[in-house]
Amino acid sequence: MRQVILDSLDELGLKHMRRALERQLESSAVLEHSFEDRLADLIECERVERDDRRLKERIRKAGLPQKARFEELDSVAARGIDRSTLEFLKEEQWLKEKRNLALTGPCGVGKTFLACAIAHRACQFGYNARFFRLPRLLQELQIARADGSYPSRLASLARIDVLALDDWGLAPLQPGERRDLLEILDDRYQKNSTIVVAQMPIEHWHDWIGDPALADAILDRFVHNAYRLNLKGESQRKKRGIQSKEEKEA
Repeated sequence: MRQVILDSLDELGLKHMRRALERQLESSAVLEHSFEDRLADLIECERVERDDRRLKERIRKAGLPQKARFEELDSVAARGIDRSTLEFLKEEQWLKEKRNLALTGPCGVGKTFLACAIAHRACQFGYNARFFRLPRLLQELQIARADGSYPSRLASLARIDVLALDDWGLAPLQPGERRDLLEILDDRYQKNSTIVVAQMPIEHWHDWIGDPALADAILDRFVHNAYRLNLKGESQRKKRGIQSKEEKEA
């Protein structure tokens, strides 16, 4: 009968519950517990394992370029972000409110790392996240326009709970790219959260977009609903390069 039960759990796809039951059967102490307690333990083991699997899948699909965690962000306080701000971003409230986030600062200061940590945290809360370099995403949308998949691609971007756009302002925008950017942000306005990562200060974004009317529309849908963080400090890539050189000489 035990083997029949174990095989049935396998057939139902409850493999974690099966392993938990096998552990129970091997422990005489567990057998002293009530049926309800043992059943609750089996269900909890299955739930925890499934939640962990779903989290790993959300993180995989997010396409984060760096394996960043909030626990690794202690040094960010030295880059112009105070501890209370980090604690606020670790919580879910700003995501529930569908707010945006602008991360600006010089090259190499840790903007992308922080964006990845925030997206990872969102995945832990159960949100789906995606990370894109804006120039590449705009190129992909041009291809989608040509092959007829443009509407479905925009729809998929609109459904993303937390969309991170890196390298904002890195390259001049073409007329079609301006319209694409407006479509993305308009679809997401007050529905989902968008994170923008940029070296360029916010006050220069209007000139970068180029077309005054489209610039007003784009910024109206992002900036007025966004928290703003300006990171400061020396390039972390440069510091790591200097340390590596010194280590080699030693």
